[in-house]
Amino acid sequence: MKRLLAALALAVVTAPGWAATRTVTLSVPGMTCAACPITVRHALSKVAGVEKTDVRFEPREAVVTFDDGTTTVQALTKATADAGYPSSIKH
Repeated sequence: MKRLLAALALAVVTAPGWAATRTVTLSVPGMTCAACPITVRHALSKVAGVEKTDVRFEPREAVVTFDDGTTTVQALTKATADAGYPSSIKH
């Protein structure tokens, strides 16, 4: 019985996690001035699971690195929309 429990514990510890770090580029066409990226960056950074954001005015995009086990692309686009800057996945 002890061996079975030890093997089970080892399997749980060494099993790969299903969540992964993911990076997505969002198109944010509503950014109209150089200060807009600050607001978008702030909104995205408040989303749990966001690890890094790079928001650029000129291409009007946000590159977001996040833990997909904690958040979703839908949560990211909702955060930008709630801040007044609707976004969508850039293809």
